[in-house]
Amino acid sequence: MATTGFNNELYIKKQSENISKRIKEFGGKLYLEFGGKLFDDYHASRVLPGFVPDSKIQMLRSMAEDVEMVIVISADDIEKSKARSDIGISYTADVLRLIDAFRDMGLFVGSVVISKYACQPAANAFKNRMEQFGIRVYLHYPIDGYPNNVSYIVSDEGFGNNEYIETSRPLVVVTAPGPGSGKMATCLSQLYHEYKRGIKAGYAKFETFPVWNLPLKHPVNLAYEAATADLNDVNMIDPFHLEAYGVTSVNYNRDVEVFPVLNAIFESIEGKSPYKSPTDMGVNMVGFCIDDDDAVISAAKEEIVRRYFAALCEKKKGNDNGNAVQKIEVIMRQAGITVNDRAVVPAAIRRSEETEGQPAVAIKLKDGRIVTGKTSELLGAASAALLNAVKAAAGIDESQLLIRPEVIEPIQGLKVGHLGNKNPRLHTDELLIALTISATANEVSRQAADALGLLRGSEAHSTVILSQVDEDIYRRLGINLTCEPTYQTNRLFHK
Repeated sequence: MATTGFNNELYIKKQSENISKRIKEFGGKLYLEFGGKLFDDYHASRVLPGFVPDSKIQMLRSMAEDVEMVIVISADDIEKSKARSDIGISYTADVLRLIDAFRDMGLFVGSVVISKYACQPAANAFKNRMEQFGIRVYLHYPIDGYPNNVSYIVSDEGFGNNEYIETSRPLVVVTAPGPGSGKMATCLSQLYHEYKRGIKAGYAKFETFPVWNLPLKHPVNLAYEAATADLNDVNMIDPFHLEAYGVTSVNYNRDVEVFPVLNAIFESIEGKSPYKSPTDMGVNMVGFCIDDDDAVISAAKEEIVRRYFAALCEKKKGNDNGNAVQKIEVIMRQAGITVNDRAVVPAAIRRSEETEGQPAVAIKLKDGRIVTGKTSELLGAASAALLNAVKAAAGIDESQLLIRPEVIEPIQGLKVGHLGNKNPRLHTDELLIALTISATANEVSRQAADALGLLRGSEAHSTVILSQVDEDIYRRLGINLTCEPTYQTNRLFHK
């Protein structure tokens, strides 16, 4: 079985205690910039086995009476229809998703902030839509010279020009659909307005990665570098923390580079800065909750290889110039790993070679067993591997027929005869529909369908880039998929 290495219960306890302590240090009001994902933090759950993807939101839920959520979205991102690649929805749609999710968790959503607002038509439409839902929307404007022109930023023409966000709770969590949304600027703008009103308030930052009290080259921190290779983030020793306390801590380049300016802004707003280093600003307690470092190291190395294949595929699709690939290759050398350390990679390649180069997929179950699937007349490789994996997970003999041909053939006829598909093989979504239909009349098929949840946390590798449909199904089932940067055909257009 998969080994856990992270104490999630301890994390929720320590994290909530540390945030409560910080609120008191600032006199009862704290603006907490939340980096990374509040929901669905699958990167953290992959590199810290035992970390629950929604741990951070559960932590906030434990102190819900004190929490107010503020969601920031950049007008530029609205205008560009920017999307979250991990869940396949736009930033604007994700704002709605977040509001619903927070409310379902019993968390109070105070407002939405549109940052970098300059009367963009799409931003205006989004604002109107939010207000129709009864959600308060505040506008924050571009500030010339941000973040370096401190005297202008901390003035009535700078932060003072932004709309003041009315808040009512001690802990104001400022979050966003993705990076670059303007969370920090929103927090600082609020500090300016609060101090103008004579209200004591503070700022802190919650970034899960890099983990400040792990070594610089610990695989967990290297995995973060691999995950952000396209953003040019680099982990580094925090020189300000080392100078102030003589203690080595890890931060990333953007926070270190902006700290002198941020410090100057604090001094301009409050008269003095509450922090001596970027590390001081953080409240993250992840590093204190790792109870099996070997398990965490192994998981983080696996994640680095996953990120490498993802970068290779993005390059193949023309979405990256190769810089991310080169950066992750360096990270892999630092971690002492190769692609073959991901067990499903050589297994999938061997299966493809056995079938004269036909596409193949290998899936490693959580208990370590590896099953494979090949392309056939009825099923694509991704579908065949999924079917074989669910048989193995359910303890069903691999020779057992789960879906009879008379169920598959009408689906193939519909695809080719009426929907214009040239490929009659079943994709994974069609396979699952066929399996579900079979489960109504076949007890073994029902056992297989019931076992789909056992595949969550499995690893998979394909010898070709899969269709978006197959990728999405694997993701929804919680299977960590990687692909060789190769298309199945030489066609120029790929769905």
